[in-house]
Amino acid sequence: MTAATHSTLFPQVPETADAVLDGLDPEQREVALALTGPVCVLAGAGTGKTRALTHRIAYGVRSGRLQPASVLAVTFTNRAAGEMRGRLRQLGAGGVQARTFHSAALRQLQFFWPKAVGGELPRLLERKIQLVADAAARCRVRLDRNELRDVTAEIEWAKVTQTVPADYPAVVAKALRDAPRDPAEIGQIYALYEQLKRDRSVIDFEDVLLLTVGILQDRHDIADQIRSQYQHFVVDEYQDVSPLQQRLLDLWLGERDNLCVVGDASQTIYSFTGATPDHLLNFRTRHPGATVVKLVRDYRSTPQVVHLANGLLSQARGRAAEHRLELISQRDQGPEPVYTEYADEPTEAEGTARRVRDLIAAGVPAGEIAVLYRINAQSEVYEQALADAGVPYQLRGAERFFERQEVREAGVALRGAARAGGNDSLLDDAEDLPAQVRAVLSTKGWHSRPPAGSGAVRDRWESLAALVRLAEDFARARPGATLSDLVAELDERAAAQHAPTVQGVTLASLHAAKGLEWDAVFLVGLTEGMLPITYAKTDEQIEEERRLLYVGVTRARTHLTLSWALSRSPGGRASRRPSRFLKGLRPGSGSLGTVTSGGSGSFERGTAVRRVPRGPVLCRVCGVTLTEAGAMKLLRCEDCPSDMDEGLYERLRDWRSEQARELGQPAYCVFTDKTLMAIAERVPATDGELSVISGVGTRKLHRFGVDVLAICAGEEGGAGTDEG
Repeated sequence: MTAATHSTLFPQVPETADAVLDGLDPEQREVALALTGPVCVLAGAGTGKTRALTHRIAYGVRSGRLQPASVLAVTFTNRAAGEMRGRLRQLGAGGVQARTFHSAALRQLQFFWPKAVGGELPRLLERKIQLVADAAARCRVRLDRNELRDVTAEIEWAKVTQTVPADYPAVVAKALRDAPRDPAEIGQIYALYEQLKRDRSVIDFEDVLLLTVGILQDRHDIADQIRSQYQHFVVDEYQDVSPLQQRLLDLWLGERDNLCVVGDASQTIYSFTGATPDHLLNFRTRHPGATVVKLVRDYRSTPQVVHLANGLLSQARGRAAEHRLELISQRDQGPEPVYTEYADEPTEAEGTARRVRDLIAAGVPAGEIAVLYRINAQSEVYEQALADAGVPYQLRGAERFFERQEVREAGVALRGAARAGGNDSLLDDAEDLPAQVRAVLSTKGWHSRPPAGSGAVRDRWESLAALVRLAEDFARARPGATLSDLVAELDERAAAQHAPTVQGVTLASLHAAKGLEWDAVFLVGLTEGMLPITYAKTDEQIEEERRLLYVGVTRARTHLTLSWALSRSPGGRASRRPSRFLKGLRPGSGSLGTVTSGGSGSFERGTAVRRVPRGPVLCRVCGVTLTEAGAMKLLRCEDCPSDMDEGLYERLRDWRSEQARELGQPAYCVFTDKTLMAIAERVPATDGELSVISGVGTRKLHRFGVDVLAICAGEEGGAGTDEG
């Protein structure tokens, strides 16, 4: 009996309550049947915790023991809440509220504000950074962009830990927190920020929780009204609750104990925002009679990936480590993790891109591959490398799918075509549902081949292509479904924020990857100073960095590659060292006492098809050492004057567009704009001169070199040489 990692996109709704329990393993079934009293689910990565939670709720609703409107399920991201609503709908429990803490609190605040305070609720401030900047300016404190972001995050931390401005310096000192600036100075900015909010009649996201807590504490009649509606509470990712969120949860509960929490202390990675695993670890102390269930059967990852994850945690220390879960893979054997050492960061990025391309050629979908790094600033060199390798990618953190303009426009067009039915001439030649959708979306910019280039045009096409794929899946799952049926499905998915998948390799930070999974994961930049990050000083901060790597490892289903570079720039001194967290895990790295991983996996020294100069890369204009990938490609600082031949650059762009159309690929898969700029600046005359330009390489030199050199010589580009 297993919990499937990949389920049908459109499963049939279970016919009975008992059918909801079908397919659950013994521990998941125990969770589903524990419908009363305090319940604590300790769930390791990939063990089907969302499956257990949603089946528990659905079983309670379908068996008549829970009323849908009496259940409130809360989690931490809109994506997770949307996924939960989508699964509950598929299980026949669509009336249950599944929201983030902020969303649930805001809904209550909007409803009860006129009764509790009077008048309209103040306007919600979507982004507080400008107001923080105004407060700093009034305090005569100059903050650059990064400092402003850090001070804003510090104010958010203070509010979720219920720290008022006057107490901030003392609380920071007691917590041994490394403040980004002088705590007294931040306390002043924080106080003035709060004053500016009052003056401008606005509230921020933290105020939503604080004000809701205040109303529930002061107005027992309102608290009783909320408690009469919600009698059963479910909290996902409980290791991430802040003191403020826990206070709100306590007020929702009152004296009752119908609470089910699920979490994993080994995945606590947001302490910098005020999250703490203490509430999860202390749950059995606060609720002595609680039902406790451990989920350790890992359905996501192969034994090889799970073995590495367990080995990583075996080195952990501290209270969270004392409660770690030993995962047991339920998957068939897979490939061993690959450890790769590179000479420098650009070479690491190119080597990663080449491996990604090889996986795609071997049949792994691009949407099932991720490249994960510690900080967002690392993404640029991987964006460039993937583009040079002709691999489509997407960055995490983009606008919600159903809120994109092209998706809203597509929904309107599909709804109109559904209403017109057989009277819409656009559908005359469409034989089935997918064909109808393709016909309608062709009027909105979709066509069978992706457009050349990247940016907004490509993003729009990818969104529409995701709708086409969704229609194809829907038609396969529901033979005979009509366009109206699909429109209804889209409306329900939009309401639940249950978006289809946009294809492309995912680039994301380790923090942004939490809660996601892929067939293949590349963990890059694993060096001392990056992981653990250089500002992690205390033992607990170091342990959180280890947990962050654990989260990254457990995102992988089958293929896992871990890599690092010995220097930042080509030709630089090889002074970097692999992350201490890999000690005793990677082959040949020795052992650390109790580590039992055995150092399984393969170790490689990576190479890339690139010709790099020896020594530091210097700007050919001003002579300074270059460190950024884009600047090294151009061999000059971005701000230094360019001697580019504008006419040549435009001819290269025109040629690239034609090549992209013929190949059916985005333009950046031929050459990126930066590579064309470098060619137009250096005007190569030979294969050798062209090959040393970053972004060309042997493969593209063979395929496009004849054309490019002809254009540089003032001739018309020929057909090029087909790749052999």
